[in-house]
Amino acid sequence: MELRDIEIFLTLAEELHFSRTAHRLHVTQARVSQSIKKQERLIGGLLFERTSRAVRLTPLGEQLRRELGAGYRQIMDGVAAARTAARGTGTLTVGTIGPHSWMLSDAVALLRTRLPAVQVRFREIQPPAPLDLLRSGDVDIAVLWLPVEEPDLTVGPVIHTSRTLLMTGASHPYARRDAVRLEDLADCVFVASRSLPAYMEEALNPFRTPSGRPVPRGPQISTWQEALTAVATGQAVASVSGDIADFYPWPNLAFVPIVDAPPARWAPVWRTAAESPLVRSFTQALSDAPPTTGEDCWCALPAPASGADGA
Repeated sequence: MELRDIEIFLTLAEELHFSRTAHRLHVTQARVSQSIKKQERLIGGLLFERTSRAVRLTPLGEQLRRELGAGYRQIMDGVAAARTAARGTGTLTVGTIGPHSWMLSDAVALLRTRLPAVQVRFREIQPPAPLDLLRSGDVDIAVLWLPVEEPDLTVGPVIHTSRTLLMTGASHPYARRDAVRLEDLADCVFVASRSLPAYMEEALNPFRTPSGRPVPRGPQISTWQEALTAVATGQAVASVSGDIADFYPWPNLAFVPIVDAPPARWAPVWRTAAESPLVRSFTQALSDAPPTTGEDCWCALPAPASGADGA
């Protein structure tokens, strides 16, 4: 069934009048009749009851209207979004954690060079609940640490790697060390997340050391500010990416390298069903932006093997 025929059917189902449908769609009444007859032949049953006084949907027509309606709206919304992107207009909402909105400035500048009329807005993502704003639709794309293994989300190429540091209060015994190892984490109490997927928590804050010793959990936190406060007041510790030490140099916080921890990897993530031309354009800008040198650097890196870190 062609898109135009679907449009004619849905409009007639709403108007229940051939002449008004033709006028609304700027076609002839004969075109409307031909389209409906073609659809009825294709389906093998009547979609409308026609009399000299009225037009009514048959039960088969009602069923088709329900099934086609939502899909047609999604298609037309997608077409509208594509047209908007082709004109270089629209708004893209990006979710970031901590200092990462500032670190994406080169990619944003590149996107604006390519699409000058596009507006980019940022929303703060809370590390204890990194997927919430994506799932609610409040952000179009988010930059998150890996892995992200959700069937409804798509993970783009890795754009950033950073060291993994242990964030402690200034009075913590480890605060005076030059470095710690993963095995040392069993002697610490870590903040606990209320809604963070366990596999994402494990990537930064492991539940067990390499030898199998459990890593204790302490206060539950819901926001990044709560995590900072819990650590700064000596209630717990947390493993963080190296960027955090540069942007949160609180006098009552210390950052100690975990020498045998794997680096944190960061990538853009978006809802598969809501992928748009603007999302693809921004993902390309993230990959094309010039790399930043340094131990914790934003840079264009090869994409991970298919399925390695995403759906």
